[in-house]
Amino acid sequence: MNIMRTGILLAGMTALFLAAGYLMGGEGGMLIALAVAVAMNLFAYWNSDRLALSVYRAREVGPSDAPEYHRIVAELARRADLPMPRVYIIDNDQPNAFATGRNPENAAVAATTGLLRRLSPQEVAGVMAHELAHVRNRDTLIMTITATIAGALSMLANWAMFAGLFGGNRNAPLGGLGAILVALLAPMAAMIVQFAISRTREYEADRIGAEICGQPLWLASALEKLEQGAQRIDNAEAEANPATAHMFIVNPLHVRSVDSLFSTHPKTAERIRRLRAMAGVGGPWG
Repeated sequence: MNIMRTGILLAGMTALFLAAGYLMGGEGGMLIALAVAVAMNLFAYWNSDRLALSVYRAREVGPSDAPEYHRIVAELARRADLPMPRVYIIDNDQPNAFATGRNPENAAVAATTGLLRRLSPQEVAGVMAHELAHVRNRDTLIMTITATIAGALSMLANWAMFAGLFGGNRNAPLGGLGAILVALLAPMAAMIVQFAISRTREYEADRIGAEICGQPLWLASALEKLEQGAQRIDNAEAEANPATAHMFIVNPLHVRSVDSLFSTHPKTAERIRRLRAMAGVGGPWG
């Protein structure tokens, strides 16, 4: 069900891109938008890991650079029956982490220095198990393509605003009004689809991650610390690239939102409740 839902949401994201092209330039604009969408998806497929890691200036580390962190990832990858991913550290005081890569054979996991400094080895294991769950589910490619299209829609909206101020394209069905509608509605629509995709996958990654590490409470404890840290500590790169926020295990942006359609992640308290229930502390899992 999650795979089908995600496929529908990704199709909706592409349809938004085509509709925006049509409103700005008619059938010709829609064909251009289609070509751009295909090209961007192909580029994201082959370069998703490098794109995400370069944005956050992540540096790859080996067993001699970060022995405990590297050992934890290696042990979890073995337990999850996954190839050993490349391991990265992001020099950022906000405790957070993400995984990226087009498939398990080309995956990478990245943790911030703030996470490695503030969490116990057991909590780090819980977080990395969550990220490896995303790798095993092949969520990493979907999330990166979503971020790519969302960023492109935001860029298209900026062009649309400029075009609308000058009357728009004469081939556009609504003229300048179409461009203005794209400028106003495209970013919001992209945000809704992007957040919906992210939210459908976080609960599942929590569940599978807890199974990989064998201790749901390790991840529950980590999530509590990560949420507190993310609310207090800035992540300048994430604030500058909000389309990538959904890749992180907790929302890196300073948004005090409710568990609604406009949240990049489910409420952390609900995620913790489910993990505690999985461990037999509290009510039933659903």
